[in-house]
Amino acid sequence: MDKIFIKDLLARGIIGVREWERKKPQDILINATVFADTIRAGETDDVADSVDYSALAKILQTHAESAARLTVEALASDLAKLCLELPGVKKVIVRVEKPGAVKFTKSVGVEIERVRSATALPRG
Repeated sequence: MDKIFIKDLLARGIIGVREWERKKPQDILINATVFADTIRAGETDDVADSVDYSALAKILQTHAESAARLTVEALASDLAKLCLELPGVKKVIVRVEKPGAVKFTKSVGVEIERVRSATALPRG
């Protein structure tokens, strides 16, 4: 299976459990790897036959900036679900980080892996 990735997408949103974290947007760093079959896109040279990573990046950034989640785990789960809703996406790995959130670290966060349910109806 092929991989389409988005690396170091920066969003600014409310994320965190502490009172001060709920007052102003923070940097949120998003990485996503979606697993899909890109053979047809390689043959047709048509983005409609693949996952449009530009559109996906916009979906992820928009959600991260508006969700106002308490935990990075919840935000990562939201983003994974959004990826899996796209036609052709069979699996996704999402990493959500909060740069500088913990003293003496460059970043903290979570990475999750989700697979499209065998019982889920394909969309598109």
